[in-house]
Amino acid sequence: MESLETKSSSGYGKPPWIFRGSALYQLHLVKAEKARACIPKEFKLVEAFGYTLGGFFLASYEDSPVGVFDELVVIAGLVWNRPTSCAWATKVYVNNKEACSHGRKEVGLPSQVATFSKQTITAVSKQSESRSGFLNTIQIGSSFRNSNDQQNVQVTKIKSLDAEDTCNTSLTSPAVPALKFDHWMGPKIGMSLPSFSGGTVFNPNLLKYSCQIECRVQPVKPLKVSREFPLANVDDDKEQQSLQDYGGGSSHVNKDHKNEIQNLSTYVMLSKPILALRFNQMKMQVEAPIVLYQCSNSFETSNVSSVP
Repeated sequence: MESLETKSSSGYGKPPWIFRGSALYQLHLVKAEKARACIPKEFKLVEAFGYTLGGFFLASYEDSPVGVFDELVVIAGLVWNRPTSCAWATKVYVNNKEACSHGRKEVGLPSQVATFSKQTITAVSKQSESRSGFLNTIQIGSSFRNSNDQQNVQVTKIKSLDAEDTCNTSLTSPAVPALKFDHWMGPKIGMSLPSFSGGTVFNPNLLKYSCQIECRVQPVKPLKVSREFPLANVDDDKEQQSLQDYGGGSSHVNKDHKNEIQNLSTYVMLSKPILALRFNQMKMQVEAPIVLYQCSNSFETSNVSSVP
């Protein structure tokens, strides 16, 4: 990853940066005790009844300062800094090296380069499978199967290219049919999605930036998330040591930081979804971040989560 770290993100030009495409914003209930461990102590977690609001933002950009690319932002939860609450991203995956470099250096995001593979497959309902099995035993052909029992689904697989990151995630959703009329995509709205970032080895300062979004929004069925490796201690009731208690900055501590962040990202993706919104015909304008807290490198290793 050395060449990536030294690569300039000058292709982005001056802010604001404009992105066009589509996205899915899925909200999950995340245990506050898990999210709090990876959030800088300067921010207070927004929580109720032991939970905060996390989830993920999956975007496919058709046009951006660096062209076409995909992005998955894993959101640990909402954090409070007067006068507003903002999302805190624990991981960001992109399939564009320049987008990764820009996210790390300019926006303070924990960005990683990953591969995104998409395919549409035909799935058969369980009811149909059981009925088909019965029909097959009495030698009745599959041509009698009801076409309503079949459904095209889109599977997006994301795999990190970083050897230390075990991300290997599949996201499954009903395939979106071609839409002929704009009103099928939902009403046109404008919204602001403020976010905090920073506290990484590439940008130790704590930052705040704003995303202004114009799109047509449509509630959809939440994506099904699956991982292709066994999880270790992801849903264990015993919390790992709080980030604020770490000290020194040894390689052992950094490894613990990475494991904790990776486990949290996995936990967030597999936690309970409560709402999914599709953003169609999306235009997203990202403003340059402002510095909330200036931090030294030593501060980053002892108080703020680091990025592999």
